[in-house]
Amino acid sequence: MKLFPTGHATHPQWQMAAGLVLAQVRAQMALPDHASAPTLGLLYITDHYASEAQHILDHLSAELPEVTDWSGTVGIGVCANNAEYFEEPALSLMLCELPSDQFRVFSGVAPLGSAEMTGFEAHTALVHADPVTHDLPDLIGEMAGRTDTGYLFGGLSSGRGELIQFAVGGNGNIRGHGAAGGVFSGGLSGVVFGEGVRLISRVTQGCQPVSPQHVVSACDGNLLLELDGEPALDVLLRDLDISLDRPQPAIETVRATMVGLSDAGSDGLRRTGDLGADVLVRHIIGLDPTRRGVAIADMVEPGMHLSFVRRNAQAARADLMRICAEIREELEPEEQTLATARAVAGCEAESAPHPARRIAGAVYVSCVGRGGPHFGAPGAELQVVRHALGDVPLVGFFANGEIARNHVYGYTGVLTVFTSEPVA
Repeated sequence: MKLFPTGHATHPQWQMAAGLVLAQVRAQMALPDHASAPTLGLLYITDHYASEAQHILDHLSAELPEVTDWSGTVGIGVCANNAEYFEEPALSLMLCELPSDQFRVFSGVAPLGSAEMTGFEAHTALVHADPVTHDLPDLIGEMAGRTDTGYLFGGLSSGRGELIQFAVGGNGNIRGHGAAGGVFSGGLSGVVFGEGVRLISRVTQGCQPVSPQHVVSACDGNLLLELDGEPALDVLLRDLDISLDRPQPAIETVRATMVGLSDAGSDGLRRTGDLGADVLVRHIIGLDPTRRGVAIADMVEPGMHLSFVRRNAQAARADLMRICAEIREELEPEEQTLATARAVAGCEAESAPHPARRIAGAVYVSCVGRGGPHFGAPGAELQVVRHALGDVPLVGFFANGEIARNHVYGYTGVLTVFTSEPVA
């Protein structure tokens, strides 16, 4: 698998940004180690361009007729390798060269059919979703259940206006997209991949525990009543070292605190004190002094594990470096060829895209709460990824919630790479 061409740009006029992006991808398509016949375009735009989404898609489709299928969405920010565009007009594009029988684009207009009807076995899926969609967690779970692995990756659209999604299926794979124009709002859309498309994906947390792990022993819907057999509110006050006798500082502390939930037996609070990949971070939305309860923004069940957490830039950076190291380790064969050894050993300044790294392209979806200054400087989050993986082709956006496996996360990043066979 050759490297996927990518392009990204910012400009007040979308036509100028699109022209800069097209120049970048065309130059890369002419290089011998880059894909020259891409079939799938992954397109992400900031909300400044949302009202022009149809024009942008039509323009790129006309300029890149070899690309038959398109998927993507809108975000408050979009990202590329070593760069993020946050709260400014920008677009980011990656062109994937994948066999046409190994992926399918789906949307609300053209939903994914069953394997019995289509003859296509879904292995994994990139999913974009509207955050206001009714029963969204159930839809995500149902979608995961329609794949062989149960693994989804992606995120919820974000923006200050219309939340659009791109979904165009070509080569006669899916009916109904032509009349709709390929720009949608509401529901789910994305791309399902067959077993022949090899992916590695990891979730990185953006919060740090500020309490021990507790077991939910009593609850009522989204109201925590007891933790470890004690009133939940009493445990919260003790863990955060606050008192309702001083309401103002107590309220400020609670507002800065969230909960990390995980099922019993899953990857919860680790021995290192970090949050595991299965932890779902949710907001505290209220206190109930009468019932001594704590209300959170999700349903809970007895037996679940819970820790109180706070956003932490240093912990987020360290955890992002960890998942990048895991991906690199999984991609590096035990017996390296000379090309592979040279590619993975080069310093960051010498880390031009190289097929020997076995990464054809990457998709990174990060939370809007992590973007901008949270990592200390503009683009710092993407610089961590580049430093760890090298200058690999990358596209993505800042989401209103991140999707991994069958869950919707918050304050996380989901990094997924398309891998290829080792280079001889």
